[in-house]
Amino acid sequence: MNRTHTKPRLRQRRRKLRRHLTPAEATLWTYLKNSKLGGRKFRRQYSIGSFIVDFYCVEEWLAVELDGEVHRYDKALEYDARRTSYLNSAGVKVIWFENVIVFDDIEFVLGNIEFWFGWKERSTTPSAEAAAGVVDHKS
Repeated sequence: MNRTHTKPRLRQRRRKLRRHLTPAEATLWTYLKNSKLGGRKFRRQYSIGSFIVDFYCVEEWLAVELDGEVHRYDKALEYDARRTSYLNSAGVKVIWFENVIVFDDIEFVLGNIEFWFGWKERSTTPSAEAAAGVVDHKS
């Protein structure tokens, strides 16, 4: 059996990342843990394939990534694009936010995450996203 999620070889790395959350990750986690957002269970530092995502909702096939300054360099951008492409091909929707927006407007972040609940069941057009005020901060 080919195990895609939570690969054992990444267990130690995931544990280390969970013990050392960034301030933005720790802040968002307070709103996601214990199924606080829309009754959805999120996991932190969850692996899919050989990649580890910051937060993942198994039920929604939804990954949430937080990025800071380090992700603004060419190599990091290439890695992020490769990871997003892999995750999308695995059926996972990836949404991105910069760390600063978590501190400046947490309600915006939570609203955007909730917007994507049920994304697999509906057809979402770019105009519908714009009308809902959804912004992908990675673009």
